Amino acid sequence: MSGYPNQPPSYGYGAPPPSQPYGGPPPPQSYGGPPPPAHPYSASPYGGPPPPSAPYAAAPYSSSSGGPNKPPKDDGYSHGSGGGSYPPPPSYGSPFAALVPSVFPPGTDPSVVACFQVADQDGSGLIDDKELQRALSSYNQSFSLRTVHLLMYHFTNTNIKKIGPKEFTSLFYSLQNWRGIFERFDKDRSGKIDSTELRDALLSLGYAVSPLVLDLLVSKFDKTGGKSKAVEYDNFIECCLTVKGLTDKFKEKDTSYTGSATFSYESFMLTVLPFLIA
Repeated sequence: MSGYPNQPPSYGYGAPPPSQPYGGPPPPQSYGGPPPPAHPYSASPYGGPPPPSAPYAAAPYSSSSGGPNKPPKDDGYSHGSGGGSYPPPPSYGSPFAALVPSVFPPGTDPSVVACFQVADQDGSGLIDDKELQRALSSYNQSFSLRTVHLLMYHFTNTNIKKIGPKEFTSLFYSLQNWRGIFERFDKDRSGKIDSTELRDALLSLGYAVSPLVLDLLVSKFDKTGGKSKAVEYDNFIECCLTVKGLTDKFKEKDTSYTGSATFSYESFMLTVLPFLIA
């Protein structure tokens, strides 16, 4: 894993000691030893100095994107002080837990309801990944199935690849917000944002990533494999979902906002794997 210099050549990062299986009980440890040094920092945006007034959560809906008006605030979907529509980060559970049936929040724009109902061809009250992909494409938002899967995971916290009316509404308005952010930082209107623009866009969402992490993100989400060093809109959404999702999961463990957290092996795998297998 990059970012950990001077690792002993004979001991890979994260590998278990030869005598103990990974995930087994920890070895005995004497009490009284000094704790590891802490490196506290105030994080808003996460990983950087606090801005004058920006909240720790993502930016609120953009009213300049020209889409349907957002519904009234739904307390079941508010998270943090940012007023966004993200579902609260749940505790760890089965990644294939059944999706709880939902309804459209009061005041949902009729065009959003109609978009969902057209996609829900069997009238089940749920739409699958391909139906969601088609529904979003009707609003000139073409996404790969991988991006659609990440969207579904982020707004349902399951990998069953189904989404209901309430989650669809939250997803729809959040995409409007993210498109507004992308267009604001795509200053040359090229349909792409470079690494500097991506850094500023992530900052506007409340996430300050290091230059090393930024380079990794651009390399990962640049469709040319890092040659153009720029990210298009659909991959920008995937990038935002990855950064936000991993940061939210980390913050669940970093309850004191110190920038450090302790994960069990199981928790770590359940945190990272959904973003790899989407």
